[in-house]
Amino acid sequence: MNTKLTLNIDKSTVERAKEYAYKNGKSLSKLVESYLKLVTQKTKDADDLDISPNVRALMGSFKASKDFDYKEELANAIAEKHLK
Repeated sequence: MNTKLTLNIDKSTVERAKEYAYKNGKSLSKLVESYLKLVTQKTKDADDLDISPNVRALMGSFKASKDFDYKEELANAIAEKHLK
């Protein structure tokens, strides 16, 4: 169920947000909803870690399989970059 929400936001911020939403194929409402979901979502360990706001904002944007080994992937990417 959707609920109407009225916000007071600086005009220039709204204009930039509308432009960003348009460029990303989203409505401003969806953009705000996505942000609010992101900042209110609960994670097991994230609240206990010292994570910068920029990194915290990215949490949940990438879903990896359970057997994903980031160290192996990083090593492969570095090797590929330098062996070309």
